[in-house]
Amino acid sequence: MSAIAKGLKRRGRLMAQAVSPPRKTLDAIPTQRPVEHRPAPTGDYVAPLAPRLVESPVFVLSSVRSGSTLLRVLLNSHSRIRAPHEMHLRTVHVRMSRDFTADAMKELALDRDELEHVLWDRVLHLELSRSGKDVIVDKTPPNTLIWPRLERCWPEAKFVLLLRHPGAVIQSLTNRRAEPNHEAIRAEVLSYAEKLEEARQRLTGAHVITYEDLTAEPERVTRGLCEYIGVPWESGMLDYGKQHHGTFKPKLGDWSREIKSGRIQAARQADPTAELPPRLAEIAKAWGYPL
Repeated sequence: MSAIAKGLKRRGRLMAQAVSPPRKTLDAIPTQRPVEHRPAPTGDYVAPLAPRLVESPVFVLSSVRSGSTLLRVLLNSHSRIRAPHEMHLRTVHVRMSRDFTADAMKELALDRDELEHVLWDRVLHLELSRSGKDVIVDKTPPNTLIWPRLERCWPEAKFVLLLRHPGAVIQSLTNRRAEPNHEAIRAEVLSYAEKLEEARQRLTGAHVITYEDLTAEPERVTRGLCEYIGVPWESGMLDYGKQHHGTFKPKLGDWSREIKSGRIQAARQADPTAELPPRLAEIAKAWGYPL
């Protein structure tokens, strides 16, 4: 009788669990979906600048198809400069997944932007440490679109502005794409040109070069770059084909036969008969290009 009573009691308990709503244990709480990074609303807590492991990184600001991969491998051939593939830091985000996370970070004098800055800084420091060099250069063209945030993240950063005739950039993009949308290409080039011109006007300490000069007079241009960065010039920079620069593949930089050749090749000039949109023509003129 005792065994039967225990069995009936156990079955009753199991039946009650079967018909009751599920318990909200930690495992039962659904994981929040990732959200796009958005700036904190006005009035929210803004964290102070945390210490940086890399105090003065170098950023190359340029449009796509402007020779930034060539500049990268020339700089990476220097014994003291590490210029890895495009790192796309602006797409590396921090997500606070619970309501109380922001409050916890605030107690540590951190907000979401500063958490991302600390992470970006750690990525640069890790890559620099692995290389055994002491200067790091990030050449990711979309960095141009967020240059004010890079300056905020690294107040001591150095900026190299790499310009190219907008008409040549349009032509290069058109030739690269299988089914080019000409209107979209012009809009893309204009978005980069606007941010580059903004940086040229506001970053008073930036070093400005052109792709045309880099390919025509590589020694003179790289000497000026080394002086700006604060390292002695090395002739081996011009023979970048003798160094290993990682894999050339899409999304990480140029992967064309020209860059893989290991030789500096003359820049393709803009089509002199092609007419630029008015604003692009205005910017090209400000950069010193003949129209």
